[in-house]
Amino acid sequence: MFLKNKRDEETNFWLSYADLMAGLLFVFILLIGAIVVKSIVLKSNLDSKESSLENSLQLLLLRDTEVQKLKRLLAVRSMELNATQEELLISKDAFKLKTQEIVNLNNILLSQNMKVDDFNNKIIIMQNLLDESNETINSQTSRINDYSEKVLILSNSLTAKEDTLKLQDDELLKLLHAIDEKETQYDALISKLQAQKAKIKSLTGVKIKVIAELKKSLGKNVEIDAKSGSLRLSSNILFDKNSAILKPSSEQELRKIFINYMGALTSNANIKNQLERIVIEGHTDSDGDYLLNLSLSQQRAYAVMNYLLTLDFTKKNNIKPLLVASGRSYLDTLYREDGKEDKQASRRIEIKFRLKNDDAMNEIEKILEYE
Repeated sequence: MFLKNKRDEETNFWLSYADLMAGLLFVFILLIGAIVVKSIVLKSNLDSKESSLENSLQLLLLRDTEVQKLKRLLAVRSMELNATQEELLISKDAFKLKTQEIVNLNNILLSQNMKVDDFNNKIIIMQNLLDESNETINSQTSRINDYSEKVLILSNSLTAKEDTLKLQDDELLKLLHAIDEKETQYDALISKLQAQKAKIKSLTGVKIKVIAELKKSLGKNVEIDAKSGSLRLSSNILFDKNSAILKPSSEQELRKIFINYMGALTSNANIKNQLERIVIEGHTDSDGDYLLNLSLSQQRAYAVMNYLLTLDFTKKNNIKPLLVASGRSYLDTLYREDGKEDKQASRRIEIKFRLKNDDAMNEIEKILEYE
């Protein structure tokens, strides 16, 4: 029984194996069929595509030929367009030239029209003037006729007066002789006045000589006023701001300048004899109150004078009786070329000389200049 079952199982196994192999064979046959069918379809597709490609190549060749033709046509068209463009540029330039010529002609025409209008206006003005001249001529002709009649009347009157004038000529001759004698006397008087004038000028020239002597003695390092001969010293060097106490550092320089200045005045006997006084003036700028500046300028002038009175030179040359001091506040400020006040220059001490009869000499100079 057991062997019988075993055989049945082996038989079933081989039957199953045979079925399996048959199934596999069938599947293999199906796959081969599918592959064959697929290859046939692919070959058919490839043949159709190949024929399509050949057709496309032929079309491309035809289109390439047409493109080449179109390129040649385009090249020809481009050359024609370039030629046309050059002709248009030439025509444009010619048009511009023609336009400019037309503008120039229009300007010339306008200028000519303006000249014609101006000429017409002048013709009208000349015509009006001519009409006025004709009226004036007619009026003057009438006046001339009236004057002719009056001239005849006057001529008769003149004839009568000529006889009277002949009698008066003799009297005029006598008067002329008398005038000639008076002129001779007047010329003599003028000569005398000219001599006196020259003498007065020589007297008034003393101050000019003194100033020249001062410049020569003091040189260019000391500022001397060319008109008055005054010596100018800056207050900034001599004093501190708003102070009337003389700086010790400035005393030596002040002593030297004063001795040179006075030495030039007293070394010449003629000049020394003409000296009336030596004036020391204090000056300020225009800043601040007038009275405060007056007080400051006076105190500074006194401080300088007091120092100068201590010098042996002053005592030796008996200069004390000549020295006077005064303050001027900001009455005599100095100005620059632009018209503005030079405040630094205005703050100063001036040492100046006065000659005897100086006021009289100034008045005489003014009179001579006026004449």
